[in-house]
Amino acid sequence: MALEQKAVVEQIDGVLSQCRRLIAAAQLNDYSDLPEDEVSEAVSLLFAAIARLSPPNSTYKRNAEPYEGAIRANLGRAVDPLTGILRAIRSDYAAGRLQSVVELVHADLFADFLEMAEHLLDQSFKDPAAVVVGSVLEEHLRKICQKNGIATVQSGTAPKKADGLNSELTAANVYSKLDHKSVTAWLDLRNKAAHGKYSEYTKEQVALMLQGVRDFISRNPA
Repeated sequence: MALEQKAVVEQIDGVLSQCRRLIAAAQLNDYSDLPEDEVSEAVSLLFAAIARLSPPNSTYKRNAEPYEGAIRANLGRAVDPLTGILRAIRSDYAAGRLQSVVELVHADLFADFLEMAEHLLDQSFKDPAAVVVGSVLEEHLRKICQKNGIATVQSGTAPKKADGLNSELTAANVYSKLDHKSVTAWLDLRNKAAHGKYSEYTKEQVALMLQGVRDFISRNPA
């Protein structure tokens, strides 16, 4: 299980553990025999976990919304349904059926920058487009390292170079040697653009780089 996925499951388990203690202590189905502050805390934790850990536009949030009315009418009526929704989220994460929320945020952010690069390329600004795509690639490599427990800084505080991260990720079997070669070529093109070697690559090569980086990010989410 990836580190980010494991962290999400652990968060959910913490909330469910607290709810299990509440459920075990109750004699009535609506939990009205328990202190209201304990029930309120459990319901708040359940709502917060569902809102925080559900992927955007998922059914989990929509399924939880009707129970907001139960908070005003009878707080305890929301405990069991919300617990069931959170268990379903946990099951999907544990089985690898969901990307982590962090991965989705990263994907959206990087997609925006790649769209910017595509616009630059369409306007024949191949050099800034290459720099933008290369910067997205480097940051994505750092995110993949963080996800897989690989340090992104040296023994001091200096960040590791992208080429080094690429080699470490390949050595850890995070992605293939073929991907390693592609990443190496893309980083080389980015370096040429960043250092003014504009005649050493073409607009068509930048377009292929953009397409390749998009595919690489989609296959290796972080």
